[in-house]
Amino acid sequence: MPTDLPGIYSRAELATFLQTRQLSALKGLGQHFLTSESAVASIVRAVGQPSSVLEVGPGPGILTRPLTHVCDAVHAIELDERMIAAIRETLPSVTLHPGDALQLDFHPILAAMPPPRALVSNLPYYITGPLLNLFAQHRHAFDTIVLMMQREVADRIRADHRHPDRGSLSVWLQAQFQIALVAQVPAGAFLPPPKVDSTVLKFVPRAVPDALIAELDFALRIGFAQRRKTLANNLVAGLRCDRAQALAWLADQQLLPTVRPQELTVDAWQRLASTISAWKRASNPGESAPSPSRSDSPPLA
Repeated sequence: MPTDLPGIYSRAELATFLQTRQLSALKGLGQHFLTSESAVASIVRAVGQPSSVLEVGPGPGILTRPLTHVCDAVHAIELDERMIAAIRETLPSVTLHPGDALQLDFHPILAAMPPPRALVSNLPYYITGPLLNLFAQHRHAFDTIVLMMQREVADRIRADHRHPDRGSLSVWLQAQFQIALVAQVPAGAFLPPPKVDSTVLKFVPRAVPDALIAELDFALRIGFAQRRKTLANNLVAGLRCDRAQALAWLADQQLLPTVRPQELTVDAWQRLASTISAWKRASNPGESAPSPSRSDSPPLA
């Protein structure tokens, strides 16, 4: 479907661009080039018109080129030297940061980007968890984050307390962001096509202190340790507390003893996390609070 946004490659233009530069997708880097003009347009529109945008994994510049038409400053983190060369040749206004996004220091990059800022990425499937964790750690720096990911993961992220797909990842991200569906992208919209369909989600950060998210992270890892067990059983096993204590916490929130971890709303989980944190401090006065910045992946149960 043609669009009125400038800079978007048609499928034929992209094929020519790749062929003339002898560029092909590398399986080891999880590369799949988006060829759908309508999907690209949906992503760019979701980003809006911030003063600056950071793209993680731009590849040959499929999103990067139209982003240069709507943003004053475009920064991009890219690991593939072939793609770095292609972007430097065709999009000289883009500020490139060569390297692995999971290893680079984001602070100097963000310091060079005037607010309001946006972040956009077509997430490689094999590192979706670590990248979600990284972006969540830096959520306060961005006004908007637009991500494309495997549809199954996106469905889990959006699942509410009435949905069987709901897990710790759902609660963890919903507590930090307002999340909206942007587009569904079939496998055939990529070159080469992956084995799964994709989804684009828009994340708008919530004003939640890091310390509260750290408490929630700790509670979720315990509460979802074994999904088939009741929440009370997981709390007893993970916290080594009395069962009466765990049931009292649930009763305070008018939750049944048989409630499962996926059945709690985000608000209920946040209240429970604060209660557990207060209990831990009272039980272990010298113990430090959970760190608000984690180096490992988010809870993916």
